[in-house]
Order: sequence, then C-alpha cells, then structure tokens
Amino acid sequence: MWSTNSRNLSFECREGILKHCSYNNAVQLGELGERFVKRQQPGLEAQLANFADEIAYNNHDVDDGIRAGLITVEQLLGVPLFAEYHREVLAKYPGLAPRRLVFEILRRMINRLVSDLIESSAARLRDSGVGSIADVREHSKPLIGFSDATGELNYALKAFLREHVYRHYKVRRMTSKARRVVGTLFDAFFNDPSLMPDEHRESSARMETAQGTAGRARAVADYIAGMTDRYAILEHRRLFDPSERT
Repeated sequence: MWSTNSRNLSFECREGILKHCSYNNAVQLGELGERFVKRQQPGLEAQLANFADEIAYNNHDVDDGIRAGLITVEQLLGVPLFAEYHREVLAKYPGLAPRRLVFEILRRMINRLVSDLIESSAARLRDSGVGSIADVREHSKPLIGFSDATGELNYALKAFLREHVYRHYKVRRMTSKARRVVGTLFDAFFNDPSLMPDEHRESSARMETAQGTAGRARAVADYIAGMTDRYAILEHRRLFDPSERT
C-alpha cells in the first residue's frame, strides 16, 4: 500500500515498486505510469529486485509451509528442484535430522536460482548490446531472468506453492480474517479519526483539509499500512473487545 512517505523515494524506486498497472490507472500516474502506457520494460534494478523477491519468498514459503503443517517433504518430492537437492543432501548426509535436511535443501535451491539468475542475466545483457536505460526500456523483453531450464524449475515450484500453500483452506481462513480486521479498522478510524493516536489524527485532519474525504482516507490507510500483523490484531482488540485495555 502506498504511504505519504513514498513521495520521498526516487522516481526509479517508485516506478520499480509498480510491478503491474492497468492502462487506465497508468494514465493517471503521470511520468510514474509512462512505461505502462508505452509498454516499456522497467529498469534493470526493478527487474532484478522482482526476481530477488520471488526467490526469497518462494523458498521461505516452502519452509514456512512445512513448519506450519500445510505441506510435507513427501509432497515436495514431486517438485523437481526440491527432489534434486533432496537426493543430493541425503547422499552426502544420510540420517540428517528433518529440520536440518530441509535447511540444506533450501540453501542449495536458493544458491542454484541466484547463480543461474546472475549468469543468465549477464549473458543476456552482453548479447543485447544495451548501453543506456533508454535501451533497456525499449528492449523487446526483460533482460534479467533465469535460463529456460531453471525458469521451468522455478515455475514448477511456484505452481506447487500456489496449489498446496496459498490455496490451502487454513491460509484462506487467515486471509479472510485479515481482510475483516483491516476492513473494520479502516471503517472505525475513517468514521472517527479521534480513535487514532495524536500524530495520525493530526495528519488526518491536515490531509482532509487539503483533499477532503479522500485525504482522510489516505491518512487512515497510511496508519494501517504501517502496522505489523501483531499490532493490527492488537488494535482490533483494543477497539472491539470490551475486556481489552486501551
């Protein structure tokens, strides 16, 4: 979610954050949405950050999914990348404890993906002949990416996580709870900004004076966007649980 502090970020950083944007929304963003209107590529830093996020999140989600009991190592053996390093680790360290086994597999998976990304991207950049950010933007395809073989392995991992973790009924339940918590917090603070701490209440008043109700909504959204999961749940309890101290 955008914060009022986003105005302090560089253009390249703000543009890079926008991974996807529809044409109708892009035309309202001025220079920030220009590459979406012109169907151009993002800068190399944004392309790289996108893959770095994907590698980190996917592999951490494997670990989180196992620890949460959503998926098992046996299920993951159907994922080619995981199965490859499962065999390698067991051959090198037979009888390894389950948690250590998973750690060693994921460490190798991340190394494989990162190494391939670096090597494949470097080769693609050399072959492309780009010499400027303008060349990068005008290129027909992104220049940062996996090799075809590793890209397929990564896609299979993503497909597994989507089916067995992100669509798991327990995850769907938590997502539903989170949606209700955020929604009710927003409604409460928007309808009565005095419920927010002084700093955010004052920000809400200033932004409402300048922008009307849209400014108030932005201030409330900024406050909620800055919360950790734990803090949002605590705020929800403070507002709606009569037994909770404020």
